[in-house]
Amino acid sequence: MARVILFNKPFGVLSQFTDGGNPGTRTLAEFIDLPDVYAAGRLDKDSEGLLVLTDDGRLQAQITTPRHKLEKAYLVQVEGVPSEAALENLRQGIRLKDGMTAPAKVAETPPPDDLWQRDPPIRVRKSVPDSWLEISITEGRNRQIRRMTAAVGCPTLRLIRIRVGQWSLEGLGPGEWREV
Repeated sequence: MARVILFNKPFGVLSQFTDGGNPGTRTLAEFIDLPDVYAAGRLDKDSEGLLVLTDDGRLQAQITTPRHKLEKAYLVQVEGVPSEAALENLRQGIRLKDGMTAPAKVAETPPPDDLWQRDPPIRVRKSVPDSWLEISITEGRNRQIRRMTAAVGCPTLRLIRIRVGQWSLEGLGPGEWREV
């Protein structure tokens, strides 16, 4: 039976168990001391939220390979208030340097009231409002959500993955994990 671990990756932590030759870099090893489990997919160092780990190579491939179209959902705090046209562009797909993205599910959402504080906090500009979106994608290009929101004029300030397929971040604080 495949082992599946759900982990709430904090900001500033690499999605791997080694520091890649950068001593002092925070890694999964600081939080998870289990043999033979590996991250199924990645979250960049500046992103937070759900990371699925497994000891099953086939399951890892199902989670990470775009042809399986496993949906990943994110809470995204963006700078500015996106227009309806910008939201529709995200929904239709955005042309990035590496090609057109697949259509995304995008909805405006109120600021989450049960969200942990990020350390360090995001930068706040008094003259520029921010807003929250829920964005779901089936791809996983490098920094895709950040590049998509920047392309419509609303750079990402904070990115939190809340769901990968059937698995949810629910009930996990930063740095916490559970086996399912």
